[in-house]
Amino acid sequence: MDPITNPYAPGAGTMPPELAGRDAIRDRVRICLARFATGKSDKSILMVGLRGVGKTVLLDQMRRDAEAQGIHTIRIEAPEDRSLPAMLAPQLRIALLRLSRMERAREGARKGLRALAGFVGALKASYGDIEVGIDAESLPGLADNGDLESDLSDLLQSAGEAAKSAGTALVLFIDEMQYINEKEFGALIAALHRCNHNNLPLTVVGAGLPQLLARAGNAKSYAERLFDFPMIGALDKNAASDAITKPAAAEGVIIEKNAVRRIVEHTRGYAYFLQEWGKHSWDAADESPITLEDVESATGTAVAALDESFFRVRLDRLTPAEKRYMRAMAALGPGPHRSGDIADVLGQKVTSLGPTRNNLIAKGMVWSPSHGDTAFTVPLFDEFMRRIMPSDTERGT
Repeated sequence: MDPITNPYAPGAGTMPPELAGRDAIRDRVRICLARFATGKSDKSILMVGLRGVGKTVLLDQMRRDAEAQGIHTIRIEAPEDRSLPAMLAPQLRIALLRLSRMERAREGARKGLRALAGFVGALKASYGDIEVGIDAESLPGLADNGDLESDLSDLLQSAGEAAKSAGTALVLFIDEMQYINEKEFGALIAALHRCNHNNLPLTVVGAGLPQLLARAGNAKSYAERLFDFPMIGALDKNAASDAITKPAAAEGVIIEKNAVRRIVEHTRGYAYFLQEWGKHSWDAADESPITLEDVESATGTAVAALDESFFRVRLDRLTPAEKRYMRAMAALGPGPHRSGDIADVLGQKVTSLGPTRNNLIAKGMVWSPSHGDTAFTVPLFDEFMRRIMPSDTERGT
């Protein structure tokens, strides 16, 4: 069929044509933000889930939902090599400038900009990656102590006061939060705690890999009282079917029930994989309806596309030792796996593999569901590893 009209959209953070199965969490966030905007308190929300479940897409849709409610937002993604102050400062400047255009918020927004000037000036020596131009002059004693936790609390309090004077809320949408280092994460939690304590309409809606729960607890012991951690997983069978059938129907194309069933089986209901299989099944079909034979014909190209993009881009970041560790995990199946079992596959002691495991956790490749267990953060990665690394490399030194 015509590839130009192909409705499926596999891509990093690309909005699918049908955001199926996520209405409940969208409603939860909508209610939360509406409460903040009307002066009521609620918990901040940090969504956790594996790669490929659609966290980034969902986060962006939630931001659009919030802005449609008249709520002010900023959006940042936390890479591994930038500090939280460097990511926040330019986006907060934009938000405060927008608030300053509102007459009733002008004074508060200007104070916020002065707090930002003090924040940047005081922390520039510690965080050399902060690059933002501030026109306002700093206010002595406001967010300029040089201590991240204290200064970030002052800064977000000032921003929250500006949002409150405007009769709205300011929401920080943060993706890939597992990459924020522990000290900076702790400072953010402390700043949110102060805003919450002062009933200010500033909150965070974030997303990250499952290790985010442990990182939040390690950063501040009271984090669980400030955040909800909804788990974003694979779609159930009905939602996964909708993600496939509704986009096709919008183009006047039918997909046979057994073809839909096979796509759901192949993808396990993971959002990104559904888009990949849908795209290749469409391209493989000559006409409507798309059949089971079309899906089976497309499976090879769908798997190849995932191998060369979704999977390999993550594998290429690993050292040889880390690849061997991941291959040993794959030999044991999807997981989670005990550290001792992985060590047995490799013929090494558990203690000697500790640094490799820690590096893989830091890179976002694995996580620990419970003490001594290790699991992939990327769905179906065990199958990928077995495809690309022959079994005779399972044991290594």
